[in-house]
Amino acid sequence: MMRIALPIAVLGAAALFLYAYGSAGSGDATAESVATPPPAEVGVIKVVAQDIKVAAELPDRINPARIAEVRPRVGGIILERVFEQGSNVNKGDVLFRIDPITYEAAVEAARAGVARAEAVLLDATQSESRISQLEKRKVSSTAELDRTKAARLQAEAELAAAKAELHRAEIDLSFTKVTAPITGRIGRASVTEGALVSAGGAEVMTTIQALDPVYADILQPVSELLALRRALESGALKELEPGVAQARLYLDDGGAYPHPGRLLFFEATVERTSGQVILRAEFPNAGNVLLPGMYVRVKVDQAMQSDALAVPSQAVQRDASGAAQVYVVTDENTAVLRPVTLGHPVGNRVVVLAGLEEGDRVVVDGFQKIRSGAAVKSVQWIDPTTSVETRVDDSAQAASTPASN
Repeated sequence: MMRIALPIAVLGAAALFLYAYGSAGSGDATAESVATPPPAEVGVIKVVAQDIKVAAELPDRINPARIAEVRPRVGGIILERVFEQGSNVNKGDVLFRIDPITYEAAVEAARAGVARAEAVLLDATQSESRISQLEKRKVSSTAELDRTKAARLQAEAELAAAKAELHRAEIDLSFTKVTAPITGRIGRASVTEGALVSAGGAEVMTTIQALDPVYADILQPVSELLALRRALESGALKELEPGVAQARLYLDDGGAYPHPGRLLFFEATVERTSGQVILRAEFPNAGNVLLPGMYVRVKVDQAMQSDALAVPSQAVQRDASGAAQVYVVTDENTAVLRPVTLGHPVGNRVVVLAGLEEGDRVVVDGFQKIRSGAAVKSVQWIDPTTSVETRVDDSAQAASTPASN
């Protein structure tokens, strides 16, 4: 009986051992599967060298291309305001009418003076003709003939003076109609009907501004211009060809103005108080969207950087000290942090001066799921602002996918 019970106990112990061992093995497999998750998926771009324009973005206010302060050129009482305030006017349009009655009388008097001078000239001419005939017949002396010639010349001069006086009176009469000196948008009237104005006075009757095109006078620090000049002289940057440089304008609400402008000139002097130089840009303004005094930001192309490398701004990380760095995907499909030196921004991208090479794959999206040295699965990244795909090579994407056992 004892011989039969012993084998049964041994078999039970062996079964219990095998069960415990199997359970331990299953636990190890589960722990292993939890400890090795699949590679994180990240969006990457492939860095490509390209020519990038170097631009300066500076604040400014809009100025009209031309501005005219309308002033009276003759004195009198204003009878009528003809224009509609805030409307567009053309050069030569009548704006105000000044009482012309005294100027009409002056014109009539000047016309009478011309008629009188013409009569005097006629008498002097006839007298000269008679004396000339008498002198030929030796009836009159040469001195008498000379006197009549002088009288005729004096009468001609008096007639010319009378005509000039008539012309001046007619000009003064025409000035009673105050006209627009330029084409543009007219502002409010500073004087009303019944007001007395005087010639050469200080009062401004209204103001006209030409708003198409408009100017943006930009202030740029001299230090930036000197740095740009040194970069051009060293060959780090290339000067833009004539006519290539553009100016782009951004409104106060951040929206981009749809019409590009052009840079006209750099001021030849530096402002003493601010140490800045004025750059003037011109923008079309057919819809009168840009108004004088409006705050804007202007981005002006100033040079060209050849074979530049740029990455999206969101790809740039900062360490504890604030230094810039980016995640780069290696050939082994691991993400490593690499310090970089940044240059100027270009839209939603930033130029990288050092730390990257052409062909590097930079992580743009998904880096919050990885750490340096982690395995990753790289996929193409789509720029949401432009809907332009930045693709990686199919071979690199295929290599980034782990093989299944």
